[in-house]
Amino acid sequence: MADLHQQVLRTDISGMPLEWVGYQDAVRLYHAGHVIYDCGSRLYRIHGGINAISGCRSSIDINSIIATEGNHHVLEKARNRYTPPLNNRALFKRDACLCLYCGKKHTTHELSRDHVRPLIQGGTDTWNNVVTACKRCNNHKAGRTPEQAHMQLLAVPFTPTHAEYVYLQGHRVLADQMEFLLKHFPRKSLLHERLQLVSA
Repeated sequence: MADLHQQVLRTDISGMPLEWVGYQDAVRLYHAGHVIYDCGSRLYRIHGGINAISGCRSSIDINSIIATEGNHHVLEKARNRYTPPLNNRALFKRDACLCLYCGKKHTTHELSRDHVRPLIQGGTDTWNNVVTACKRCNNHKAGRTPEQAHMQLLAVPFTPTHAEYVYLQGHRVLADQMEFLLKHFPRKSLLHERLQLVSA
């Protein structure tokens, strides 16, 4: 059994990942009859009240992955046009908490967002122009491009797909949830190599 902080992966009826929900939201979805099917391991058994007639106590089992009803065709079209919001937490996780200049792994408070093409040179604050950099490398690079600063960029920045972004938003992704999510990553996803760096 997981502790009550473990997140549940919610998908649409076709199995496309949508978001992470806490156990309370998952209970509401089960109770309202919105969960069409579930899979993965059982995370929780939540107990309710005792039936006055039968004397039995109600309970709801919550699995690590739940599929909910909804128009998946509309959601799929929206996902194809979707650009996830850029934030440092997801960016650092995308880049496996590695500085993409010196190649060293750092804690999140030692990291920063670097604009490959600096903002003062017309660069944008978008996924394809930002990488994780340690504060030392970022300060050294300053307002220059990697070429101008004679620094090698170790990996290409990229915009995550919707499924990849769902992974990046997860706090503690369980093995069965990770296996499920990986099936929805593009075959040539650049996140695969980042994940190998995490496990190395």
